Amino acid sequence: MLASILLAQRGFEVHVFEKNEKLGKKLFITGKGRCNVTNACETVEDLLRSVVTNPKFLYSAFYQCSNYQIMDFFESLGVPLKVERGGRVFPRSDHSSDVIRALERRMRELHVHIHLDTRVRELLIGPEKDAGVHGIRLSNGTVVEGDRVLVATGGRSYPTTGADGSGYLFAKEAGHEVIPPVPSLAPLLVREEYVRRLAGLSLRNIRFSIWEEEKCLYEEFGELLFTHHGISGPVVLSASSVVGRRLREGRAKGRIDLKPALSEEQLDARILREFDKSPNKRLKNVASSLYPASLIPVIIQLSGLAPEQPVHTIGREERRRILELTKAFPMTIEGVAGFQEAIITKGGVCVRQIDPSTMGSKLVPGLYFIGEVLDVDALTGGYNLQIAWSTAWAAANA
Repeated sequence: MLASILLAQRGFEVHVFEKNEKLGKKLFITGKGRCNVTNACETVEDLLRSVVTNPKFLYSAFYQCSNYQIMDFFESLGVPLKVERGGRVFPRSDHSSDVIRALERRMRELHVHIHLDTRVRELLIGPEKDAGVHGIRLSNGTVVEGDRVLVATGGRSYPTTGADGSGYLFAKEAGHEVIPPVPSLAPLLVREEYVRRLAGLSLRNIRFSIWEEEKCLYEEFGELLFTHHGISGPVVLSASSVVGRRLREGRAKGRIDLKPALSEEQLDARILREFDKSPNKRLKNVASSLYPASLIPVIIQLSGLAPEQPVHTIGREERRRILELTKAFPMTIEGVAGFQEAIITKGGVCVRQIDPSTMGSKLVPGLYFIGEVLDVDALTGGYNLQIAWSTAWAAANA
């Protein structure tokens, strides 16, 4: 949608082929329906630091189109924006539909030809690939000729929005290598039954880490949510992006530090203080000053203590077990949720065969790949949409 606007502004005749019944279906659900347009981090270097896969490839695109250019662009289309925690940028209305409507309105003002419910079957490339692409063939057999073809099909996450990986087939037909796509920015699946009992509980200001033996693979401070199948939330989604492929090779251990602001000594002193305040109270009642209500029975169960036990009968070793569970609440991570729950796709068209300053194919003249169909992905926080905008901008510039 953005690429079509930028190209039409330059006087090109532009046709957009959308197999869904309306434009922007995936954009509609981003940011939980609020559309996390970009991130207001201060510099392009900050943007690059948030890219997990192939950040160097995006250097030119981000400098051609920064987060601030995109914010200015949407403001100019009549979409006022606001910045929230972590630099996340949203429309002030909190409605992703406002972003879609603004893009579509501008497309129509510029006479972009929009073809809805129209599926593309293949790219039209001559027998000699270096002769270039000269159009597309639709699923009904119709041939549409064009000087340039931009593939902006997205990946495979949220297949209900129409993301079926068709862009990878177009790329392979053009001779491009495709890095196998896997779900990313997705919840993690956990083996333990007691974790599923906590479904719906949200924890703030915790430290989450993933371990293989004694090696820490990932660690992040922030918010975590328990689900019916495991865990989600910002720190977990980022973990799936950073160590997701590793988790597909085998199990790993997850740990939650429930009180990261306290050292073990400080936490022990805090527990002792709570116990001394009401020595005859039962453990389950005193624990309410330390943990959310739904977490208390799980902590007590894992500690091997009795919920009815008066706290003055709890010795140093037993207290130590409570302390260890608080600083390293344990779980076994068995994998990453599928494409149905993944925000983005990791993998895609190999960037070694794409010109980083134009997004043009190095194999087929006139063919461009933009957005999530490429093997680039970033952390949560608006960075993946920025990749979409910047790569579209670079292709349109070219």
